[in-house]
Amino acid sequence: MKKHRFWLALGAIVLAFSCPAEAQQQPKKVPQIGVLAPFSAASGANRLDAFRQGLRDLGYVEGKNITIEYRYTEGGLDQLPNLAAELVRLNVDVIVTGAISSARAAKKATTTIHIVFVVGDAVDSGLVSSLARPGGNATGLTFFAPELDGKRLELLKEAFPKVTRVGFLWRVPSTRGDLLKAAEPVAKTLALQLQSLAVRGPDDFKNTFKAAKSGGAEALIVISNPLSNTHRARIIDLAAKNRLPAIYPSTGFVEAGGLMSYAPDFLYNWRRAASYVDKILKGTNPGDLPVEQPKKLEFVIT
Repeated sequence: MKKHRFWLALGAIVLAFSCPAEAQQQPKKVPQIGVLAPFSAASGANRLDAFRQGLRDLGYVEGKNITIEYRYTEGGLDQLPNLAAELVRLNVDVIVTGAISSARAAKKATTTIHIVFVVGDAVDSGLVSSLARPGGNATGLTFFAPELDGKRLELLKEAFPKVTRVGFLWRVPSTRGDLLKAAEPVAKTLALQLQSLAVRGPDDFKNTFKAAKSGGAEALIVISNPLSNTHRARIIDLAAKNRLPAIYPSTGFVEAGGLMSYAPDFLYNWRRAASYVDKILKGTNPGDLPVEQPKKLEFVIT
């Protein structure tokens, strides 16, 4: 009996010492990020390099203490739902995306996986209910800020001093209300008249540009929204054909052949996206993280 009790006691001691050791040897789960990229690997390389640099600045090294799953559309946006579904099946911790179209696809694919976006107007596009309190499972950075349109008018007037009437190309309806009124005080100080050029869809562009010319517009300011961003090539082409010097809301318009832009630093925002990923991985609910408005801006002219 005593011998039996001895072996029981010895077994309990061995178990007590072995369990913590085994627990300590359990590998720590490496966070997994899914990147839903509405571009090709080549065209989006600089953006993703900036994002990875932001991660490194925060102590995350790809392949060591974090893994990244990339899904590229290669220009075919119709692939977005399937690519988003793939990332959901992989059960990634966070989905990072860089356009309204891909952010919408991610939100449609999941209501539980956290999403960090780098997009244009996050509110007008319906991605979040407000910048201060986005709610839901998505947050990130927006390029949109109404006050930037006033600065764009200043730059347009400086580049073309003889201009007196500027077409204001925007989309209706807009949850932002009448954006034209927000730019009017700056226009008044510059002795500029603003001509409202409202479009509802891509079929409106041709007639709207005709209206701009017949209404005496001498230049153009394009407002950032999903419609203008999607059809930037057409807008640039129509501006050139109608001889309307234009200032655009993102450097992507200049890269596509537009004249000039005053816009947030795109790569800076991608680096900043890493800080949102970091906070979410540490337990912060994305719905409680305010959407960040532009902090670093750049003027680009061809």
